[in-house]
Amino acid sequence: MVTAAQPLAYPLSVRHLGPNWYATVMGTAVVATAGAALPSHLPGLRPVLAGVWALASVLLLTLLGARALHWARHRDQARAHLLDAATAPFYGCLAMALLAVGGGALTVGRDVIGVRAAVALDAVLFVAGTALGLAAAVAVPYLMAVRHRVEPGQATPVWLLPLVAPMVSAAVGPPLVPHLPPGQARETLLLGCFALFGLSLLATLVMLPLVFGRLLTGGPLPLALTPTLFLVLGPLGQSTTAVGAFADIAPGVVPAPYSQGFGVLAVLYGVPVMGFALLWFCLATVHVLRARRHGMRFAMTWWSFTFPVGTCVTGAEALGRHTGLVAYEGPAVVLYAVLVVAWGTAAAGTVRGLLRGELLAGPAPAPVAPRPVTARTT
Repeated sequence: MVTAAQPLAYPLSVRHLGPNWYATVMGTAVVATAGAALPSHLPGLRPVLAGVWALASVLLLTLLGARALHWARHRDQARAHLLDAATAPFYGCLAMALLAVGGGALTVGRDVIGVRAAVALDAVLFVAGTALGLAAAVAVPYLMAVRHRVEPGQATPVWLLPLVAPMVSAAVGPPLVPHLPPGQARETLLLGCFALFGLSLLATLVMLPLVFGRLLTGGPLPLALTPTLFLVLGPLGQSTTAVGAFADIAPGVVPAPYSQGFGVLAVLYGVPVMGFALLWFCLATVHVLRARRHGMRFAMTWWSFTFPVGTCVTGAEALGRHTGLVAYEGPAVVLYAVLVVAWGTAAAGTVRGLLRGELLAGPAPAPVAPRPVTARTT
């Protein structure tokens, strides 16, 4: 019998360690990268952000090892994850975790490991994350079409995850451009990131109506899935961040007419998209408040409150740079405060769930029903 002095109620095992755990890396890394671009820096903030990035790096290495062990020892479970429509989209999180840590290396990690090492690490993780993101963007929708047998009423924001990964590549790739030789190499990388931006944006525009339509016609999501409504903010904030990064890097990399065009795009695209992000933020918030009133408890889906909100912080920061308006700098600071609180809440819930052994425990066995009793008749 388990007593209060025994916090591990279940044996810890990697058998039930799913790809959704990479969300912890994404949510931690974005705290560092979003904080680095805030319009006003607090004294001593930079070392704290570097420490957060180091924590995200340790989490990434730990999860890569644990997931490798999962595939080696529990191949049946790993295959079941791929064939499960509710779990397969989370394979996009692996790519985004690599990209988030890589982008953070060049943003704040260079304070810890130096600029040359940061560039090398970012380049390796960018290539790996982009390749895995493109693979997920193709493989997961393919599996959903031919193996998962999903219906429109099952649509959730989780379906967006594999489609957002290329957008993360588009946002974190431009800072690598100045570290390439001038000419063809720089222009190719920048326009390649722009192509990734278009790929992810168009795929998201196809998928998002399914999610919105299911929400309006099918009723609220199940309590545990309600936090995933914040995932919609990911492509919105990340795409705004990406076009801002294009505008920062384009001068001197692409010919003059197009370099100015990137600057125009950063504002003309970013302003309306961040307006829709504000609308969705409010809609998702009231759904979460309703779910809390109905008894929503902590689950790993609470990490949905972190990375998507962080992309809105970086998106607002990009608009603040390119418009010079305090109207964007102020919300960036407020959203960053929300991000930090969300990260602390999700991290505390995760640690508590691990110590209790609940988050890595398998599904509870179904209760054994008593055998039916039949009366004998004479």
